[in-house]
Parts: sequence; structure tokens; C-alpha cells
Amino acid sequence: MIKKLTMCLCIIFLLTACAQGSVQPPTTGSEPTGEQSGEPNDTVKAPEETKEPTEEAHEGSAREGGAEAGEAPPEEEPTEPEYAYYMNKIYDIKPLDESTDAKVVLLTFDDGPKSADMLEPLLDTLDEHGAKAIFFVNGFRVKANPELLKLIHERGHAIGNHSWDHINLKNESEETIRQQVDDVQTIVEETIGERPKFFRPPHGASNEFLRNYVKEQGMLFMTWSNGSRDWEAGQQTPEAVIANVFDQLRPGSNILMHELKWTVEAMDELLTRLEEEGYSFVDPHKIRIETPTEEQPG
Repeated sequence: MIKKLTMCLCIIFLLTACAQGSVQPPTTGSEPTGEQSGEPNDTVKAPEETKEPTEEAHEGSAREGGAEAGEAPPEEEPTEPEYAYYMNKIYDIKPLDESTDAKVVLLTFDDGPKSADMLEPLLDTLDEHGAKAIFFVNGFRVKANPELLKLIHERGHAIGNHSWDHINLKNESEETIRQQVDDVQTIVEETIGERPKFFRPPHGASNEFLRNYVKEQGMLFMTWSNGSRDWEAGQQTPEAVIANVFDQLRPGSNILMHELKWTVEAMDELLTRLEEEGYSFVDPHKIRIETPTEEQPG
């Protein structure tokens, strides 16, 4: 009985060993699947990697919102100034149409900027009368007094080019003329950020090349039509300055004056009397720079 039981157990053992030998092992080198490794098959998949939004994505979403992120608002295009006056061939200032006041004068001051002691009272008087002027400056004076040029500009006046050295340009070479004009344009722009739009030759002396060159640089060439004579010996008193202006006064007068002590002292009375006569003061920024051909000075 025991022998039969032992034999049965041996047969069962042999059959089991054969069955196990028939199972093939997994292929070498392949990663086991969840079923082969015995891991549960209901594991949650890991979330896909979150990518940083690209610059294009930022721009796209900003556009959908209406304005691009971080973008400055579009700059407004500069508008052309509204001109009301022009200069005729004898350097008078005239209205562009009949609806504009013709009883006006243009105030101009040459040869500065010299000193704060004279300039500041002059600017204060102009402010009191609501008057603007053109200050025709020399380059060598701007180099010495850049803060005074800035002051003129900050107070709303126009800057004119009066050459670098205040020399008579009529008989100078083309090269010298260019340098005398260009150097002032450069130093003024470096100081206040704008280039002069007006040019007056020293002593009123010019030639065809100078006039054409000034025009090429985008400036309006002028001398004057009313001289205060404040630079002349025997005319250097406030009373003489006022008398000389009124002797030549007419609508459109382009008045030449200088940054001089007696002229500064005359200014309040001069402007007051002009206003009493019904005159107002042209803002130089309202003068058209391009003069019609038929009105070009000869």
C-alpha cells in the first residue's frame, strides 16, 4: 500500500515538472509589462509634461484680449504746425488769409545769448505782454552760454541761426559759409534738441550761394524791415530805440533789436505803446517757412 502511494506521488511530481518546463521565459532585454511584472493594470497614467507658454502664445493670448502685452500705445504722427503768416520779399510779415490779423509786428533779437542779467529781464517783459520773438544766436555765444539758450527755448521763443562767428559772409568761400551755418545748426540741436528754422546773416550781408544754402537746410532767410538802430553810436538809449521803431512802423514790421542794456530797458514801454496803437505780436512758430517763389527776396 505504501509502495503504491509512493509511486503515485512520484508520477504526480514528474507530470508537474514537465508542465512547468513548457512555459517560455520573456524575451531578453524587453521591459516587462504591468501584467508580466505583477503590477496592477489599473494604475493612473502620469500627466503629460506641462510646457512653459512660448512668446508666441503670450502674444496670441494678448491679441485675443485686444492689446499686446507690454506694448506701448501707438505714437501719434506729428502734425504740421498751423501757419497763419508768411514773409514777403521785403521781409515784412503778412497774413495768409484775410481773416487773420494783419496789424502785427515780428520781434527779433540778434547776437546772443550774452548774459543772464540782460536776458532774464527781457524774457520777463516779453512774458508780461504775451509776446514771442526770434532770438538769432551766434555759435560761439551758445558754446559759452548753453544754459541761456535752453532758457530762451523753455520760455517758448524761436531760435534763429546768426552764423558761428558773426562775420560778414558775403565774400566768404562756400566752404566757410557752410561751416558758419552748419556749426550753429549742430550746437543748437545738441543743446535744445531742435535745429533753427530761421536764418539772418550778420550785418544783413549775403550772396546767392548763402541764400540758396540756407533754404536747402530748411530755414527761412531774412534780414529785417524795421531797424531799431540800437547798435549805432548816438542811438543807445531807450528813448532812441523806441523812436526809431516808431519812425519805420507799419503792419508786418520785422523789427531788428539786440540783447543790449538800453534795448532791454526800452522793452516794456515799446511793447505797451505798440499795443496802444493796436498792434499784436506774431508768434514766430506761426510763420510759414517755405516762402512762395514770387515773394522770395532777391
